[in-house]
Amino acid sequence: MSPRTTDPFRFDLIPAGASVLCALSGGADSMYLLCRLLEGGYHVRAAHMDHGMRPTAGRDVSFVRDWCGAHGVPLTVERADVAGYAAEHHLTIEEAGRVLRYGFLERAARAEGCALIATAHHAGDNAETVLMDLIRGCGLNGLAGIPERRGNIVRPMLAVTRAEIEAYLEQHSVPHVEDETNADLNCTRNVVRHKLMPLLAELNPRAVEHISAAAERLRADEEELSRQGALLAARADGNAIPAALLAEAPRPIALRAASRLLSEQGMGGGAVHLDAVLTLAEGTDPSAEVHVPGGSVRREYALLVFDPAKEKPLPPPLPLGLGNNRWGGWTVFCEKALCPPKAYAGPNEFYLRPGDYLIRSRRTGDALTLGPRPRRTLKRLFIDKKVPAVRRDFVPVLDGGGLAAAAGGVGPDRSFLAVPGGDALHIILKRGGE
Repeated sequence: MSPRTTDPFRFDLIPAGASVLCALSGGADSMYLLCRLLEGGYHVRAAHMDHGMRPTAGRDVSFVRDWCGAHGVPLTVERADVAGYAAEHHLTIEEAGRVLRYGFLERAARAEGCALIATAHHAGDNAETVLMDLIRGCGLNGLAGIPERRGNIVRPMLAVTRAEIEAYLEQHSVPHVEDETNADLNCTRNVVRHKLMPLLAELNPRAVEHISAAAERLRADEEELSRQGALLAARADGNAIPAALLAEAPRPIALRAASRLLSEQGMGGGAVHLDAVLTLAEGTDPSAEVHVPGGSVRREYALLVFDPAKEKPLPPPLPLGLGNNRWGGWTVFCEKALCPPKAYAGPNEFYLRPGDYLIRSRRTGDALTLGPRPRRTLKRLFIDKKVPAVRRDFVPVLDGGGLAAAAGGVGPDRSFLAVPGGDALHIILKRGGE
């Protein structure tokens, strides 16, 4: 395989002269990332988290301290009790490690004045993720791989192969440490990495590059199909839509519209339920009905009515924590971040002032001031958004000190928005299968 003539490292993801925090484990991938960031002329800091899980963790800490000290790179080190956190919060070790790691990186970035955090996910990681999701039976979204940007986190190495990383380290005499757990075949990713990927490389030496490139194209396809599905779902009148609209639409768009309509009514369902909804739309029985998780969908002659179960218990109030918070049919994602130039990205994505928040149902008197508009009651805003009355109690409201700070699908109150450049909580709300 001939070497590439163009540099696959995405320097363009990071503005010139930016301050960037490098997530540094000391392994080959993160050492490559650190060196390339230093080449880019950025204001580079590094952060290393000791997960407290391996006997060699002390060796890794010493290695990154020595290397960063010798090369003048400011380094932040923190030790975490991943196992204890996992037990306390009923998470897997992998989930707990991710929550603690990204929380640490956000704190370190704020302390060091870094607007961006760079992680060392590379083309091999991306290809492995796509294959694991495919094996599990994912849809198009799962085949889209790892995003190159999420909030203030950038991944400039997603087009860089492991072979290119190793060649660079050898050419520049850059040392690194090896994580012995990477050889543990009890981990699904390691089985994919050490057994499946070599077989694919035998069939095509550039398999990793091709899978990663395909994932990038599929991500663009998924975004466009979801956009068209949302436009189709928006033609509903409350919880009803003409059956012909779904029946006559291209199936990929109709499926995404049906999924969105289900989630908007607080219902859910997998592929089998979505297929049943489209079969209902295409049928001729004027009073047929299918049951889905959380309710039912029925024909009323030319209409398809999405009907949530009656007297469904309200989800109890839930303190907003870092990571994914599941409340009813919604997921509220929260992470610490530096507020970008615009704190408002959309009605379901924004940056709030740091503080303690509660996820709850609406209350009498809840009101929001959206941007420059006059303050209005949440009830009035729901009516404007055509949120059916039966669903309004199941829309999450973020409560800050007893006041409504934001509502799903409506947006945040301007008084709770973070100050650009300052500490913030990055909030993303998702309904059902979105």
